[in-house]
Amino acid sequence: MYRNDTVLPFFGILFGVALWYMAYLDGLHIARLAGHQPEELSVGQLGLITFGIVFFLWGAIGYISAWLEGGELRPGREVAEGGAAPMVVVFVLTLLLVGLSGLFVNAILYGLTEGPVKSSFLGQLSAAILLVMTLLLVVYKKFFVDDEVLVEDEHSEVPW
Repeated sequence: MYRNDTVLPFFGILFGVALWYMAYLDGLHIARLAGHQPEELSVGQLGLITFGIVFFLWGAIGYISAWLEGGELRPGREVAEGGAAPMVVVFVLTLLLVGLSGLFVNAILYGLTEGPVKSSFLGQLSAAILLVMTLLLVVYKKFFVDDEVLVEDEHSEVPW
């Protein structure tokens, strides 16, 4: 296998989706036994969803790594591609980030003056802000940062 093979991330995502589906089926089973749909999740459902999220994120990170670094590292220097399209993407993502940040600040100010704001709304807004920041970093790394792979002897003085 290559250094950044996508076989393991594929099975990580597949396993994560299977765990989420198992949590859904468990909820249907609980609803059938209770005669109604309970308002809260069971401990088993929480465990399945949590491990599903972990495996799904692990697979997504593997795919992003394979896309950013390629399947196999080759010695030498690789100049970043750059171009107009990545600049437009960075500009749009930056505008989206500024808009989401302004909405977040407005929601906090509204909560201070008018009344409480749902914490789930603020959490989802924070997650959206972090996702846009991550997308900005990924686009920046892929299209604007030069890559260099150095080859060293097996018995070099590097401690690892």
